[in-house]
Amino acid sequence: MSVDKLKITNFANDIAELCFIWQKRLFINHLEIEMSNIELNDQEQYRRESLKELRAMGIDPYPAAMYPTNAFSVDIKAEFKDEDEPRKVCVAGRLMSRRIMGKASFVELQDSKGRIQIYVTRDDICPGEDKEMYNKVFKKLLDIGDFIGIEGFVFRTQMGEITIHAQKLTVLAKSLRPLPIVKYKDGVAYDKFDDPDSRYRQRYVDLVVNEGVKETFLKRSKIISTMRSVLDGAGYTEVETPILQSIPGGASARPFITHHNSLDIDLYCRIATELYLKRLIVGGFEGVYEIGKNFRNEGMDRTHNPEFTCMELYVQYKDYNWMMDFTEKLLEKICFEVNGSYEAKIGDNTINFKAPYKRISILDSIKEKTGYDLEGKSEDEIREVCKALKLDVDASMGKGKLIDEIFGEFCEGTYIQPTFIIDYPVEMSPLTKAHRSKPGLTERFELMVNGKELANAYSELNDPIDQYERFQEQLRLSQKGDDEAMFIDQDFVRALEYGMPPTSGIGIGIDRLTMLLTGQQAIQEVLFFPQMKPETKD
Repeated sequence: MSVDKLKITNFANDIAELCFIWQKRLFINHLEIEMSNIELNDQEQYRRESLKELRAMGIDPYPAAMYPTNAFSVDIKAEFKDEDEPRKVCVAGRLMSRRIMGKASFVELQDSKGRIQIYVTRDDICPGEDKEMYNKVFKKLLDIGDFIGIEGFVFRTQMGEITIHAQKLTVLAKSLRPLPIVKYKDGVAYDKFDDPDSRYRQRYVDLVVNEGVKETFLKRSKIISTMRSVLDGAGYTEVETPILQSIPGGASARPFITHHNSLDIDLYCRIATELYLKRLIVGGFEGVYEIGKNFRNEGMDRTHNPEFTCMELYVQYKDYNWMMDFTEKLLEKICFEVNGSYEAKIGDNTINFKAPYKRISILDSIKEKTGYDLEGKSEDEIREVCKALKLDVDASMGKGKLIDEIFGEFCEGTYIQPTFIIDYPVEMSPLTKAHRSKPGLTERFELMVNGKELANAYSELNDPIDQYERFQEQLRLSQKGDDEAMFIDQDFVRALEYGMPPTSGIGIGIDRLTMLLTGQQAIQEVLFFPQMKPETKD
């Protein structure tokens, strides 16, 4: 690089850095103005006053010392036996309800596993003459949502409820905002925290007050851990590949674009991990997989989020027939581990993940559902079929996109039970090996469940000359206006030129699999923090 070019590059980087600092300062100034305009409601003001009083009494509302918990609510209940000696326990959690009855009270404590009742008496937590801890702190300064620690022993009340008799109470964290606790009157629930917009923005509140939400995410974790266990057990290696890529490859999708200041180049958030994982197969790995985030700058709805989690697996010396068998076994195992059976209930549908799954070619599926046989048809002929089916298509759509449009409109939603849609036309599958016995088709499948794609898999294309020609066709589609067409990845072609063994690969959507196994019909229900429009002030 010449001195003049280096100066220009450094100057451009300095300008970019100054712009970033300026934007950051604007954001901070805006945030400071917003914070200064915050108006506290009566409850929030009252809690801040309680906070001051606690400190004035010498009670730290946010102590730094470790609190020595030794039991959880659910385990205490499960392990309790009336004939045993009273068990000493130390628990901690949120104060979720309170019934004060003079010198004694009943409290409901919620920890990370569930809830348990606490019996609190003034004489137990204030054994000396000073009863202020109970009369003022417990009865007035503690609020619903506060974190407290309880030391005591377990017993069963006359009403038969397993309860902890508190002998010591410790304030662990003061809650400055009231939780939206549901109240019931005449069988009607009030103050429910059930608005989806609020729930997704404030997932931390949703997890505290709404039953079943946490269980959905615990199942999600179980799905991923079981998948990882199966793949590790098969001898495959978990790896990590770049999220920021110079070429967004591995799928037909619109990418997010960012800029790297030091290198002064545009980069893309990955739309798939495929091409990097196949480079590792070239490098000699038997099987590699990655569970990670992909990003696609496309629409949002109940089954699509621009940031999503996918597992991609590539195994040498395998084909798409082997991968279908492996997928059946993998999903069987995951479903049974998560739900205790091979079935999952979602809406009115009961999905059975027990193998084997139905297999049908995409062209046979279209013929079965529409009556049109597309085998051997040209792009113009398929475009005429689309018009006859009253589909809205445009000149930028090639043969593959047209077929995909027909399948998506008339076929995809009809497959409720797990079904492998196989043998896609070559125009729809630029990274897939040509079918060994059916000219014009490829060895590819998509797994449809509950009317949506769950997995996509190939016998991977490993002919570098064929791959380069497929990329060139994608370039022609891009020039026609298809903004989802693939880029030409010259380095990936170079990797194939060094030789990649016969390989099969698959991608499985973790978010959609979680939806299926937890009975959720919106993807936002299985993402802790789904993408949302900016929050607006009323």
